[in-house]
Amino acid sequence: MLSPEAGKEIIKKELPLIPKLPGVYRMLNSKNEILYVGKAKNLPNRLKSYVSEKNHIIRTERMLSQTEKLEITTTTNESEALLLEANLIKKHKPKFNILLKDDKSFPYIFISDHEFPRIERHRGAKNKPGKYYGPFASSLAVNSAIKTLQRIFLIRSCTDKQVEAGDKTCFNYFLKRCAGPCGGKIDKNDYAKLVEAADEFLSKGRSRKIQQTLSSQMENASEELDFEKAAIIRDKIKSLNIIQSSLTISDVNLTEADVIAGYKESGKTCIQVFFYRSKQNWGNQAFFPKHDPEEKLSNILNSFIAQFYENKAVPRSIILSEDIKEKKLIEKTLSKKEGKQINISIAKKGSKLKVINLAIKNAKNSLNRNLYESQNNRELLDEVSKKFKIDNTVSLIEVYDNSHIQGTNSVGALITYGEEGFVKKRYRKFNIKNENFKQDDYGMIREVLGRRFKRAIQEKGNYLTFPDLVLIDGGKGQYSSARETLNELGLNEIPVIAIAKGKFRNSGNETFFHNGKEYKFSKNDPTLFFLQRIRDEAHRFAISAHRAKRKKGISKSLLDQIEGIGSIRKRALLNHFGSARAVESASLDEIKSVEGVEEKVAKKIYNFFHE
Repeated sequence: MLSPEAGKEIIKKELPLIPKLPGVYRMLNSKNEILYVGKAKNLPNRLKSYVSEKNHIIRTERMLSQTEKLEITTTTNESEALLLEANLIKKHKPKFNILLKDDKSFPYIFISDHEFPRIERHRGAKNKPGKYYGPFASSLAVNSAIKTLQRIFLIRSCTDKQVEAGDKTCFNYFLKRCAGPCGGKIDKNDYAKLVEAADEFLSKGRSRKIQQTLSSQMENASEELDFEKAAIIRDKIKSLNIIQSSLTISDVNLTEADVIAGYKESGKTCIQVFFYRSKQNWGNQAFFPKHDPEEKLSNILNSFIAQFYENKAVPRSIILSEDIKEKKLIEKTLSKKEGKQINISIAKKGSKLKVINLAIKNAKNSLNRNLYESQNNRELLDEVSKKFKIDNTVSLIEVYDNSHIQGTNSVGALITYGEEGFVKKRYRKFNIKNENFKQDDYGMIREVLGRRFKRAIQEKGNYLTFPDLVLIDGGKGQYSSARETLNELGLNEIPVIAIAKGKFRNSGNETFFHNGKEYKFSKNDPTLFFLQRIRDEAHRFAISAHRAKRKKGISKSLLDQIEGIGSIRKRALLNHFGSARAVESASLDEIKSVEGVEEKVAKKIYNFFHE
């Protein structure tokens, strides 16, 4: 058994060389893998605690026992150390740190800086001129809000080029979802009023004023016997009520705040983040950070906040369910990062306590669902091991499937299933490169597995970790191809199972192949249902990848073959006709009518399809 004394000795040797400055330290193992990233106001003082303290928690002792190297990076102040620590944790995902596993950017509503501004969904860096509203908890919430806002405020979603062309009214105008700037149906000043009203709603939450204006307009239209206009305004009021009911929570007056609450049970934690902007609730998101089962909730929250805001815009107010040890430091760091005063508070009474209790309730419910699903998944994974007599514990299954039509647009697909369900961030698709394999299912399996695992071997630690089991959609031939490919790569220890559809491809008659044996299960066997479900997900993903490639290929094969048709003309043709096939069916005069397509080019396009 390894002893923590080994790690202590390494720290002792390095201590005299470490300056008394703030910074970040990294503990590494014999393979040069980062085990832990920590920060300190005074590096030697912090590292001395590992040496002097005798009764470390089990996690720390395990970490010290594996430590064979110590790396130091000094910073000018503790705030810089905090930011660097968060960045390194997210980049390297050390096994002994608390990790924010499902970190991603959140979507925003974006209204462009244009003569006739455009409304759209935005995710990522805010580098385009215009106004951003958010964050929203999901793309679904943003898309729903945009559709509703279009009905109320009639802001365009079409491209700037369509507006600037000004000769064709978009379809949204006829659906009463756009004021029609692209067809010259509204002037700049009147359109600006619509945008201003949308901004009032999104940035200040002034829905009552907008509703009063709409009600007055509806009454005037009714008095003038313009019942069609009155009906349109009535529908706008209904849409406004819908978006109000989905976003606004009564009795909560939070202009710009994130409400963060944690709930811990059975060694696992759920953290709920509620986004409040303009006195509206713009949705919530659940996170399940990875941590040691004995870790305190306050420490988990502390690490979560430091990592969560490392690459995200920070609101002026962060409201927590309980106190954290580095509240002042994180406040100072985030304030400096954002160039504005950030306040972190603990909810104790009033409306803040109300929203925190709501967040805690959601965190508890989400965690209970997660624990239940994890338990069920764990049982199913254990049953797979038992029934196929697999010696090692199965915690991660990779499932492979292929899709093609007579060797065209051939695609391989990989999906992953673990203890917490489908692991979407591990999904991969592979465009088949070897021409000889594009109609050969066995060859496709060889290429996909070869590329996936060769990269994993070459980029160990920087690519997908190895699974505990490989499941192939196919029969004995596909099994043999997969098994041989892994053996050639020296991966004999990874078990392979193939699942073949039964007679007449009936679900429930599947035959499984593993280690030279065939297996069949009763039609109501939970293990069979489970394997069918993950096989079907791989099939769905493969088909969707194939269709996307085929769709892309259609437009490419027909238009990209014509000399003189670049990306701009191609886009103009597809926007005008809707598809490459429609271009093929168009007359010469119809092609000539497309913006940017002069007569000479139009003739070339027409002749390409009709000669």
